[in-house]
Amino acid sequence: MKPTFLIDTDTASDDAMALIMALRSPSIEVLAITTVAGNVGVQQGTRNALYTSELCGADVPVYMGAEKPLTRAHQSADWFHGRDGLGDHGYPVPKRAARTQHAVNAIVAAIESNPGLVLVTLGPLTNIALALELKPGIATNVSRCVIMGGAPCCEGNVTPAAEYNIWCDPEAARIVFRSGLPVEMVGWHLCRGEAALNLKNIDEVLGFGTPVARFAIECNSRAQEAYLEQTGEHGISLPDPVAMSIALDPTIVTQQSNHYVDVETASELTRGMTVVDRLNVAGNDRNRAVWAPLLRKETKAKIDWTIDIARWKKALYSALR
Repeated sequence: MKPTFLIDTDTASDDAMALIMALRSPSIEVLAITTVAGNVGVQQGTRNALYTSELCGADVPVYMGAEKPLTRAHQSADWFHGRDGLGDHGYPVPKRAARTQHAVNAIVAAIESNPGLVLVTLGPLTNIALALELKPGIATNVSRCVIMGGAPCCEGNVTPAAEYNIWCDPEAARIVFRSGLPVEMVGWHLCRGEAALNLKNIDEVLGFGTPVARFAIECNSRAQEAYLEQTGEHGISLPDPVAMSIALDPTIVTQQSNHYVDVETASELTRGMTVVDRLNVAGNDRNRAVWAPLLRKETKAKIDWTIDIARWKKALYSALR
């Protein structure tokens, strides 16, 4: 029996590539796609998810979710992905519409009905936090919760301290990390440097000549420009496809360890920072009071530190050919 995936996304350019990887994989079944405000508004993100699934010839139900973070105003990442999230190329309106059920209710129903489900999150964690507040017990039905988010070892991509998905709704992220879900954190660092698609890789993908390959590069046109502005590196960084490759094949990870993780919600300087207890000192007397809500074995998260870059790119190429 194939593993069942539920994907929660704020569909922009790299999310679209991650969806292509999942929807074209013969080894899994995508049960549903849920959308959340993040890179773009939730209505635009829903449209992008529907368009991407149609491009893949997939008829997976799409459910629209939270329009804003739990307690904060929504701040998009259109500076990175373009106003429509897909590089502003004027893609047509999708033929299908989202289902009428709210994403949060769809998430609860899917997890309750599918023990062992794999949950993959590609955007802010608002929908997941709301689902957990509605039904905390669903955490025990999830076999893996692969989260693209955080910066466990390096600088962030939206502030010096934080990665965008966590920064956008830090209160939701804190709920999820403390929930007992089997969290596996795929940080922003894993898509940088050699893991980014370089110019040679981009030409190689375009050489496949398939509609999904052309779309994958084209919709990331603004993201490619933004990555150069941000880091000085030529190429396309793809955090969500990296996370999806790990969700599809955990052996792509070459270094991983378990630690308590908490999320900063009070300080504007370090808002959304993923504080990883790398030396396992959270339980020491001097730290216990602050970390008390997390000091249970089941709230430890798996942190992915390094990946097999050649295998990650091979997985992407396989989906785009």
